[in-house]
Amino acid sequence: MTMLGTFIKPMHPEGQKFVAIFAAVTLVLFVIWQPLGWVGVGLTVWCYYFFRDPKRTTPTRDGLIISPADGVVSLIEQAVPPPELGMSDAPLTRVSVFMNVFNCHVNRAPIAGEVVAVAYRPGKFFNASLDKASEHNERNSLCLQMADGRQIAVVQIAGLVARRIVCFIEKGAQLQTGERFGLIRFGSRVDVYLPDGVNPMVAVGQGTIAGETVLADLTGSEPARNGRTA
Repeated sequence: MTMLGTFIKPMHPEGQKFVAIFAAVTLVLFVIWQPLGWVGVGLTVWCYYFFRDPKRTTPTRDGLIISPADGVVSLIEQAVPPPELGMSDAPLTRVSVFMNVFNCHVNRAPIAGEVVAVAYRPGKFFNASLDKASEHNERNSLCLQMADGRQIAVVQIAGLVARRIVCFIEKGAQLQTGERFGLIRFGSRVDVYLPDGVNPMVAVGQGTIAGETVLADLTGSEPARNGRTA
């Protein structure tokens, strides 16, 4: 990677219209008062940075479940998958990744499989780091079925600032591990419901990188991990 490539990342097409709006407002601010224009420049750069879509190197070994989002593991707990997906009503281990407004917000498939269900549900806009966000906030849920028949639920959840969930795929799509499937604008969260008996390989408070960080291993027998902040 070049020095320039370290700082300049590709931008997702979803962000082009927003950067254009921010840039137009910035020009107006310069006309009104130059210091305001420089504030606009800063906000325009931030908008571009928010919609960045960098390349990722995804582990390809069978059985690895990869993080669908950049951010921090905010919760690991037992919970029932969204009922609109039609999955089992038995609790599964849910790993929640919280994205703040400075994280990359492009979401990636945690594992290869067929999208057997896509379900959008309107809702509220509580802080996405809270437990109740999974139940009450606006969300878009996917059910991925792997080759062995097991299923994983991936849920995009809008947050306090986020007001738009974008999903690029439809029911019947075949996704590869790490493939882009959507994004959420301006702060949010993604939940992954692991298959029964699969332990997470991350701990609460751990940072994640979409398409790269291993959340769990379907073939592993390692117990659930604990972590400490140093």
